[in-house]
Amino acid sequence: MSIDINNPKTFGKVAVLDGGWSAERDVSLTSGATVLAALKRCGVDAHGIDAGRDVLEQLVQGRFQRAFNVLHGRGGEDGVIQGALEVLGLPYTGSGVLGSALTMDKLRTKMIWRQSNFPTPPWAVVKAGADPDAADLKSIIQTVGLPLAIKPIHEGSSIGISKVTRAEDMQGACALGFKHDHTLIAERWIAGGEFTAGVLGAESLPLIRMETPRGFYDFQAKYLTDTTHYHCPCGLPSDEERTIAELCRNAFVAVGASGWGRVDLMLDRDHQPWLLEVNTVPGMTDHSLVPKAAAVAGIKLETLVLRILATSMVARAEA
Repeated sequence: MSIDINNPKTFGKVAVLDGGWSAERDVSLTSGATVLAALKRCGVDAHGIDAGRDVLEQLVQGRFQRAFNVLHGRGGEDGVIQGALEVLGLPYTGSGVLGSALTMDKLRTKMIWRQSNFPTPPWAVVKAGADPDAADLKSIIQTVGLPLAIKPIHEGSSIGISKVTRAEDMQGACALGFKHDHTLIAERWIAGGEFTAGVLGAESLPLIRMETPRGFYDFQAKYLTDTTHYHCPCGLPSDEERTIAELCRNAFVAVGASGWGRVDLMLDRDHQPWLLEVNTVPGMTDHSLVPKAAAVAGIKLETLVLRILATSMVARAEA
């Protein structure tokens, strides 16, 4: 089906869903404000909705015709809002229920990738629900090696993530992780360049290489500091960049993601890519990566939001 994204009437009345109740609420509100303003500049009949527990009532009462989902984290990026919108019969942007739920779970994403022979760093599961004892921690370190990353499996924006370089720091890293989730993974730390690959419909956006003086690309490096450097073009030879972009697109599809999103990865010193995770509702702030990559590809913000909105009009494979 051909979609005329330049005709704002194509989309009808649009709800821009942001906020929510996850740990990424503040980032989502900022992303939502960016998207809403851009859609309005394009003449779209768009309205901001702070998606609390009464969001379905707001959508019904507002007689909206589709939703632009900019909810980051749990409740908005994990299949919950997607399922509710399916019940309402309201078209929405991005991945469906299955792709959203799978990719929000870092552990299940990595399990699918490993089963499908996609390269992802080795990991171990840290026992859920209670602090692991010294024997557990020693076994994990022996399995994964040091340094490693401790990650809550259901958080985004690097919330609750720690880099562990010494065995004696494991307990504290796990304690921090358990403040955000009931299950953690201990993932081998890959030394090398940190990259992200944007996906927009059938198109791969230029890779971005992130460089920060901090230990890694954490929450502060992503949103709060101006010392992070974004390299796009990323500096790789064009054929290598195309190969990595294709790998990321295939990995994106393998976990049921669709529409638009981002795949984060590391490139080690031997130029071996290692897939880390998928974001199905990436940030749209002034620090965010998909708008940066789109701009390098010659896609201005207004065109980007219209193309993302157009994903609400494409049938999903899982439907």
